[in-house]
Amino acid sequence: MERQPGHESTVTVAAIQTRAVTGDKQANNERAMELVHEACDRGASVLVLPELGNSGYVFNTRAEVAEVAEPAFGGETTELWASVARERDVYICGGLAEVDGGRFYNSGVLIGPQGLVGRYRKVHLWDEEKLFFEPGNLGLNVFQLPFGRVAMMICYDGWHPEVARILKLKGADLILDPTCWVLVPGIVTPENPVSAYVHMATAHVNSLFMVCADQCGVERGCTFIGRSCVVGPAGFVAGPCGFEHPEVLTAEINVVQARYHNWTALANPFADRRVDLYDPLLGYREPPGAAAAVPDRVVAPDFVPADA
Repeated sequence: MERQPGHESTVTVAAIQTRAVTGDKQANNERAMELVHEACDRGASVLVLPELGNSGYVFNTRAEVAEVAEPAFGGETTELWASVARERDVYICGGLAEVDGGRFYNSGVLIGPQGLVGRYRKVHLWDEEKLFFEPGNLGLNVFQLPFGRVAMMICYDGWHPEVARILKLKGADLILDPTCWVLVPGIVTPENPVSAYVHMATAHVNSLFMVCADQCGVERGCTFIGRSCVVGPAGFVAGPCGFEHPEVLTAEINVVQARYHNWTALANPFADRRVDLYDPLLGYREPPGAAAAVPDRVVAPDFVPADA
């Protein structure tokens, strides 16, 4: 049989667009799990749920956050995700309000068939999120899965290009991105989904794949634009979705494609970087809390592009 290198790195991903009601965690989880099973039935093995999809996004007080917040490891939501991941033999990434030591974080958790893979705390807090959550303090981490190297970020992190670039340079092939892309009148609208375009461009310039799962509908006067998508080095792979209704978007990707960086014989965006000029801009250092991102271990390999 002729060898097909990279075939083992082909995976079907799903962006699961949901409609959440703030404070109604049980119902939000139940509706999300219906869509998770639909995605599994369609062959997806890596599934992404929205930012704060279990709790809802629009809080009025810290007391409301406290009512729905839970530990990232061992809470009711992550236990539910873990049971489904084990039952369906899939990886689930989703957003939740994490409580740790009396502090709240806008967090993402990645769970697989064998249990917890890791977590991420949103680094760049959007607008009124700053009133309720602490900035992320676990760093930017990359996790080794059977098919490739995976990282997480959350929504507004995508408007800070350093995040995706650092994750790429640390080895990420695929970024899982729970989001709450909201309407910004005259700038970001369902008809002009700049959010999806930004992430498409991010995937292109960093030669990686991204799965972006947004909320949809209107909650407490906040309009979510939906438009969930899967993007890659060559642009949109699937989507964007619509904006009014929950939706499951699936796509097959081969993450090995993220490891080829030569656009032409003389153009390689990674080899062509002027790193001698970048230190003041990209002075990233691992924070002291980075080891807490993963139970028992951190997988964040040093990475130098093979064709650099």
